[in-house]
Amino acid sequence: MSGALETGQVVAIALGVAASVCDLRSRRIPNLLTFGGAAAALLFSVVSHGAAGLWISLGGWCAGLALFLPFWLLRGMGAGDVKLLACLGAWLGPGATLYAALYASVAGGAMAIVMALATGYMGEALLNVQMLLGHFFKSGLKPLPAVTLQGARGPRLPYALPIAVGAVAAIWLR
Repeated sequence: MSGALETGQVVAIALGVAASVCDLRSRRIPNLLTFGGAAAALLFSVVSHGAAGLWISLGGWCAGLALFLPFWLLRGMGAGDVKLLACLGAWLGPGATLYAALYASVAGGAMAIVMALATGYMGEALLNVQMLLGHFFKSGLKPLPAVTLQGARGPRLPYALPIAVGAVAAIWLR
């Protein structure tokens, strides 16, 4: 990364940290943070860059929503996580949001492996992945109740943390 951070990048990092703290403490990401943050991004973008800024901010919000919405529809991710990526996307724009989602997925996978190993859940996690893939091949992309957020018995990763890491990586590696 070269040069100083831009205002939108600083705000995105701050929102990611705030969401991570909330998610770690309560397993929730407040709508005030996600929708309020996105609304602030849209307002900031239009005031600082006019209509072009508004479109870039909306594009980032839509990209964030589109990238993680399928995981929520399959009941493998909370709605707050989807709204958080959309919010950060409104600050970062569509290109950086794509990278933030990619880096968040890598960070989330690594954190999930560490959590599974630390809690002795790795064997069951691997069986769940095998069961989920078999279900998808047999029934299509439909939720499998035994491994959804509501039905799973294993440890749960507060996903705001990998999303924040992904946003920081997208900013840093741009």
